[in-house]
Amino acid sequence: MLLGCIGDDFTGSSDLANTIAKGGMRVAQFNGIPRISAPGEIEAGVVALKTRTCPAAEAVARSLDALDWLKAQGCRQFLFKYCSTFDSTPSGNIGPVLDALADALGAERTTVCPAFPATGRSIYQGHLFVNDRLLSESGMEHHPLTPMTDPDIRRWLGHQTPHAVGHVAYADVVAGPEAIGAALNRETAAGRRHVVLDAVRDDDLLALGAALAGDVLISGGSGIALGLPENFRRRGLVEPAQPEWRGAAGRAAALCGSCSVATREQIARHRQRHPARQITVEQAIDGAVSPDEIVAWVIENQDGEGVPLVYSSAEPDEVAHAQTRFGKAEAATALETLFAATARALVDAGIRRLIVAGGETAGAVISGLAVPAFEIGPEIDPGVPALRVVDGDIVVALKSGNFGSPDFFAKAARVLAGATESAGA
Repeated sequence: MLLGCIGDDFTGSSDLANTIAKGGMRVAQFNGIPRISAPGEIEAGVVALKTRTCPAAEAVARSLDALDWLKAQGCRQFLFKYCSTFDSTPSGNIGPVLDALADALGAERTTVCPAFPATGRSIYQGHLFVNDRLLSESGMEHHPLTPMTDPDIRRWLGHQTPHAVGHVAYADVVAGPEAIGAALNRETAAGRRHVVLDAVRDDDLLALGAALAGDVLISGGSGIALGLPENFRRRGLVEPAQPEWRGAAGRAAALCGSCSVATREQIARHRQRHPARQITVEQAIDGAVSPDEIVAWVIENQDGEGVPLVYSSAEPDEVAHAQTRFGKAEAATALETLFAATARALVDAGIRRLIVAGGETAGAVISGLAVPAFEIGPEIDPGVPALRVVDGDIVVALKSGNFGSPDFFAKAARVLAGATESAGA
């Protein structure tokens, strides 16, 4: 294996695997710390963890375990992947994990670039934008677990690490790989261990990838991987390419725990033509609804091409009220536990196409199903691939909250069944 990646949630990991696969590398996503060696044909491995919002010490320990496994597979370069909206709190977990990985690898510097222009994320003068809005005005300031109230990635990361944070400005990025390399070396020489990189176009990410060919540790959103496969290809290390995708027939269902603006719009759109049922925090905590009851509802509402949707999404004020009443951690745990148990019951009941929205929800569901690894299939929407359980008959889509077109749930069901349609159509 050449490129070893660590993702801090499951949706982001599938997003990253999708980006690498599109670049021509043979890639697999491993869910949790693998207990076996990677297949010999795999050129890039993504270890998906659920470490975005757990205690920082736990995130560090699990990330280091993932690093040890990737090193044992022979990886030559490492990438720590987090959300393209830099989801974190002032105390972590991005900074502590970055520092621990850098120490373990003896890396003099790390690069930080959550930009992904194809999904509307760009960095200019160190500030993160979502489409034409600063991160702090994009709706992410209302995130129930990691409210992002400062768009300056340098300043936000500075709260999370004792090390200096530098910056490569857009004027250097647009000048190309040599200028980027010189700017990085200036920042390193100045004692800045972490360097935030501007990027506003996909071409910028390709230039950054070329400039980072010799760096042992890179970090960012999935976009930072756009240019990495070419580095290995130029050295004759990458073989052509991915196996043919196989969809799955049978029943489909969708589970959604994201409260993002984009996901709430997708739910509203889906409800117009498909069955949908909302689950509240109170119901999850009180046991007023059970996995068996939800599964029975899903099966009863399997009608033609319909995709039953079970969701816990709510408006920011409703989420805040529930967190105040029950506690932030308690509310999240109750919903994740319910969704994980429901997913297991759905699969037992014959569901073979499963669509999951929300990073924490996806982590809970895939952990609950104990899925060891995924094959990477076609892209459903930018940043969201179809996935097949290795050596299994279940296909899955894991969507980050802010990703996907308005009709995502129905489109995902079609692609998971084997339909061919262009991403974003």
